[in-house]
Amino acid sequence: MDLNLARKLEGIANPSQRKYTRWVPPIAILVSIVLWETMTRLGGLPAFILPSPLDVARRFLLALSDGSLLRHTAVTLLEVLLGLLAGASSAIIVGYTIAKSQTFERLASPFLVASQAVPIVAIAPLLIIWFGQGMFSKVLICGLIVFFPVLVNTVVGLRAVPRSLNELMHSLRASRWQLLRHLEIPAALPVFLGGLRIGATLSVIGAVVGEFVGADQGLGFLINVGRGQYDTALVFVAVFTLVALALILYGTVIYLEHRLLAWQDKN
Repeated sequence: MDLNLARKLEGIANPSQRKYTRWVPPIAILVSIVLWETMTRLGGLPAFILPSPLDVARRFLLALSDGSLLRHTAVTLLEVLLGLLAGASSAIIVGYTIAKSQTFERLASPFLVASQAVPIVAIAPLLIIWFGQGMFSKVLICGLIVFFPVLVNTVVGLRAVPRSLNELMHSLRASRWQLLRHLEIPAALPVFLGGLRIGATLSVIGAVVGEFVGADQGLGFLINVGRGQYDTALVFVAVFTLVALALILYGTVIYLEHRLLAWQDKN
């Protein structure tokens, strides 16, 4: 049985199960908040070590009202979006070249593997030194951390195109552009979007790493400020904002999958 058909039949057969699963995330969040509040009350820890959810909520409203949270969030979001765009675009170009040329793959593979052997945290200080503490260095760090997972999925997706379909397109005398548009892109898109999911969340990490190393704005900078002032509630606010950004980006990619891969559900 086709996998998509099986999923549709499962959803029709178990509508109540689908209804209840929607409540799992909010219930899990609520339980976590209750446990957190219980720990702060029974543990007797000072607020600079573990603030209560109410303290974090108050600090969130304060940071929101004075504009600091929105300002730093906008900076980090811009770095993330530009880095994601740069990293994904370059990964697509290099990945397509690798998938089509074994010679280029042999030349590039050692450098690509070596680049992943060095943690981004180790080279981030060098990038800050070379390119300064401005936005460009943060975008570069984001692009580097996004590059490899998107590259791998691009190569895998392109090489997963059935040989029989390639031969059919060639027999019809399809041009290189027609082959790319009507066969390779649709076939590789599911795997590519899977890599983009990973890259979207990693891009947030890249921005924060760059801001930790050297920055005077952004959510990573805000975390450093909170840590230096023992304002742990502010650290929680910045961390939760980063989580929200990552979830929004991840959800955006899922939305793109539903839109771009709608043809799969019709088969």
